[in-house]
Amino acid sequence: MLIDVGMVVKPVVLDQWRDELEQVQDRLGELFVRPEPRRQAGLYLEALLSSAERKNGWQLAEQIGDARPWRTQAVLSQALWSQDKARALCRSCVVEHLGAPDGVLVVDETGFLKKGTRSVGVARQYTGTAGRIENCQIGVFLGYGSSKGHALIDRELYLPKDWTNDRARCDAVSVPPERTFLTKPQLAQLMIERAIAAGVPFSWVVGDEVYGNDRRLRVWLEQQERSHVLAIRSTETLWAWVAGQGPVPVPAKDLATAADGWQRLSAGAGSKGERVYDGARWRLCRLQEAPWDHWLLVRRKLARPEELKYYVVFGPADTSLQSLAQVAGQRWRIEECFEAAKQEVGLADYEVRSWHGWYRHITLSMLALAFLAVMRVKINAEKGAPDLMHFFQLLSVCRRSAGSSPASN
Repeated sequence: MLIDVGMVVKPVVLDQWRDELEQVQDRLGELFVRPEPRRQAGLYLEALLSSAERKNGWQLAEQIGDARPWRTQAVLSQALWSQDKARALCRSCVVEHLGAPDGVLVVDETGFLKKGTRSVGVARQYTGTAGRIENCQIGVFLGYGSSKGHALIDRELYLPKDWTNDRARCDAVSVPPERTFLTKPQLAQLMIERAIAAGVPFSWVVGDEVYGNDRRLRVWLEQQERSHVLAIRSTETLWAWVAGQGPVPVPAKDLATAADGWQRLSAGAGSKGERVYDGARWRLCRLQEAPWDHWLLVRRKLARPEELKYYVVFGPADTSLQSLAQVAGQRWRIEECFEAAKQEVGLADYEVRSWHGWYRHITLSMLALAFLAVMRVKINAEKGAPDLMHFFQLLSVCRRSAGSSPASN
């Protein structure tokens, strides 16, 4: 049901918008020593939340009211402040308002298409953003989702070996000297480690094949006793008990053909309604210790039963097949985060080449996205949980009511 946004924007939503934004700006301002960059960073955050069509340097400067983008660019390239402390601020805002025991961590990457060769980490590499090999940067992200909502809480820039093997090239864009080549699963592990150290409440870790096919990540999660549902290739070999042979390594696709006990399962609501699949699981042979167990989870589409999806699962032994299907379906949360961050808060609109410039813009965009997630929680509590599209319609009216941009006030 559509919300009558004209009735709710003034004064309730607009006042909430301003109050919440001021609180986030105050917390962000604590990272700065000098007043000029402190004010400019706050304006940068406001401009990311504005109705500007794109959030590049010139359009952000125009939104803020600057004739040139130099002061805005200085926030990303010259001012002294810690993007890692800003990341911690973003994470704490998300946990404070969205944190719940049923929380799920989702790891995934997204591409940022670029021209030229000088932007940090840029290379011809595959990106799901374009669905092919393109000249781009790849960011690996950690999303957090619960029954209350979802947002991004961490990020790492993937540096291909062509970069880490060329120290002069790294120095030119201020890559820290201690940064060596790290795979995407290793970057994911770094971010999960930080979430654990920060006390982020979560029950499961979810990721696609890039992460599920890395056995070292899976073993590390087991050692941390962190439940996970990670997608794998059909050819991934897993240890399973086979009649007459005992425990042997078997490709996932072969186990799936022998699976029985298929059940009709729901992976949760999607954009077109309930996502229903057939699912089955096969217990794997590992050194299981109570209360944990391991499975291969297999999903197949109802309309195309030949299309199977495979997952390695580690979790409590009493976890039901239906619960595993719902956890596996949580990957949509980070995909929606990427879409909203790129469309609403300029995640991909940056014009920086340096290491710290990339991290600073990305982190401020994540903080802006976290602000929107918090606003949605507060509006939902009062207005009956509008869906995401109606929520952004409401925010669009809120932005116009604020004078086309919060920065104009």
